[in-house]
Amino acid sequence: MNAKVLEKKFIVPFVLITSLFALWGFANDITNPMVAVFQTVMEIPASEAALVQLAFYGGYGTMAIPAALFASRYSYKAGILLGLALYAIGAFLFWPAAQYEIFNFFLVSLYILTFGLAFLETTANPYILAMGDPQTATRRLNFAQSFNPLGSITGMFVASQLVLTNLESDKHDAAGNLIFHTLSEAEKMSIRTHDLAEIRDPYIALGFVVVAVFIIIGLKKMPAVKIEESGQIRFKTAVSRLAQKAKYREGVIAQAFYVGVQIMCWTFIVQYAERLGFTKAEGQNFNIIAMAIFISSRFISTALMKYLKAEFMLMLFAIGGFLSILGVIFIDGVWGLYCLILTSGFMSLMFPTIYGIALYGLKEESTLGAAGLVMAIVGGALMPPLQGMIIDQGEVMGLPAVNFSFILPLICFVVIAIYGFRAWKILK
Repeated sequence: MNAKVLEKKFIVPFVLITSLFALWGFANDITNPMVAVFQTVMEIPASEAALVQLAFYGGYGTMAIPAALFASRYSYKAGILLGLALYAIGAFLFWPAAQYEIFNFFLVSLYILTFGLAFLETTANPYILAMGDPQTATRRLNFAQSFNPLGSITGMFVASQLVLTNLESDKHDAAGNLIFHTLSEAEKMSIRTHDLAEIRDPYIALGFVVVAVFIIIGLKKMPAVKIEESGQIRFKTAVSRLAQKAKYREGVIAQAFYVGVQIMCWTFIVQYAERLGFTKAEGQNFNIIAMAIFISSRFISTALMKYLKAEFMLMLFAIGGFLSILGVIFIDGVWGLYCLILTSGFMSLMFPTIYGIALYGLKEESTLGAAGLVMAIVGGALMPPLQGMIIDQGEVMGLPAVNFSFILPLICFVVIAIYGFRAWKILK
């Protein structure tokens, strides 16, 4: 008899924990287009504006292991509640950041916000894996992760329709040139105050939503699962065991490169579109289309896993992403942009699939193992500033620098494809 993906006793906790996937998806993807916004309104280069991603994903790298140790000592529920509290604090800090109009204050706010996201991801992912039979764990996580892009596309929509369209700094003249850089300092200051308030408001609203979720989960009795019942992590022992497992070690590396490619593609699609003459809001609309493809592909790929090995599908989708990025680099004009949009379809299954493959068969060290995979999200912190530095060059090897900068996602897909192949054919 086939194992159930989800038992009846776990339905309510599964729904509640799955809602968290949407919550951090919203934070991720309302933040991505802000790189382009800060670049304009603060008048800084792309490489400096990309520090938004360094702060955002750096929080994961800082707090993932402390989150795992905390969850192990107390419970998944305690870890989730602390994560939601930090999430709300970071969101509410956008108010003073906008009041003082200091870019570094926004970075600190995002850094603290992602302390909370590190707690949520470190606890929610292994919790979902543990809610049932290990044979169906990867399918269960892929299904839960399918709701992450629903939060992401909501964040993209809010950014596009409630932030980017209302920016005074993004107005163009009849020739399509930005007006903002031609204005006096007094006019710029007035616009900067207005635009930073537009950035602030969605985060404040998000903070109140997070507080509401905190209360609901806090009041709900959550069942224990086997991983939680295994007791506290013996740190040194767990690290030693994890280091000996090649599938896990290489999975952490693959995850870092995957998160890097995801953030680069979804952050710099706005700059790619701007070079072709589109506004920031129009560029973000292309991001929404990409996310719709991502969501559709996630559900389709989850269904296909019933018939195809997850490792094989990971390799196949990485090859597809590699080919689409070649089009992004070498096809100039709108068709290159279409290739960038298509890339999201190939990225769709990667995060939860790498996660499930790397953690398969782990026992008491699974919580710390999950923390390692969450720390790998730091790939999203390190790679966007590098891509921003390439974009700042204007032109590289006869290609527009924006196009050439996607050489970094190209390399990432190669690494992921190699891991998929090795996990499929070689690693045990």
